Amino acid sequence: MTEVPGRPGRVAGSTHTVGVIGWPVEHSLSPAIHNAAFEALGMDWVYVPFPVPPGQVAAALAGLPALGFSGANVTMPHKTECADLIGDLSEDARALRAVNTIVVGAEGLAGHNTDVSGFDRFLDVDAGFDPSGRTALVLGAGGAARACSLALARRGLAALTVAVRRPEHAERVGLLVEPFGTKVSGVAFEDANGVPANLVVNATPLGARGEPLPLPPLDPGGLAVDLLTRPASTTLLSEARRAGCAAFGGVGLLLHQGAIAFELWTGRVPPLDVMSAAALAELAEPGSSSGS
Repeated sequence: MTEVPGRPGRVAGSTHTVGVIGWPVEHSLSPAIHNAAFEALGMDWVYVPFPVPPGQVAAALAGLPALGFSGANVTMPHKTECADLIGDLSEDARALRAVNTIVVGAEGLAGHNTDVSGFDRFLDVDAGFDPSGRTALVLGAGGAARACSLALARRGLAALTVAVRRPEHAERVGLLVEPFGTKVSGVAFEDANGVPANLVVNATPLGARGEPLPLPPLDPGGLAVDLLTRPASTTLLSEARRAGCAAFGGVGLLLHQGAIAFELWTGRVPPLDVMSAAALAELAEPGSSSGS
């Protein structure tokens, strides 16, 4: 809980409130990282989880301005429905048909998607990876996969292979990145092990419990990213480290997209080191499980 100046541990009527909308949200890392940033900056803000069951999204959105909230993050399974319900969408939110950040303003709700720019920042700041002229394999074609694909295409990725269960999902990714000149092809998920790439991104829930993934030989000079935030070692990350490939879990994307949301709400740049320390501390808690 954020501290009101002069009143440690108290939330007052002047406190700005934001949070995360999802179902479920009890394992979300976002409250820990945002509240740590608010506290570090001495801001009278608080971030809380909003468990919103399916069928109640419209009511939840209507309640945000009515109750004086400043904004919210959106996680599964509500990102697409929020994009359908909010009229004022950013370019990325409209392109992806997915909202992960809401800003409450005088004119109503504005929907943003910070995953694209968050992944771009992650590539620069954490991974030090330049996708220009290189190749990538993305496992999955959901919202996070599309966001990563769009970020890579904007950075000049030469070729992208999308491994999916249903071919039409790869076609959606192709249409999304077509304006940027990236060559896109789709393969059956089980055939991904025949696709060499400089970058491999797992955007599925598979591998969290050691399940096998159809992985190609990993390039020792390449990059592997598993968008799962938990556990610390997944199938992809274990295989990548064994091959001498740079390997990152999903905390980096979570932090960078969260930092952009923080900036949208507050107009201030958050202390990323504080947010990272809070995320790692939360992940170290016994019994922690995957979440955003």
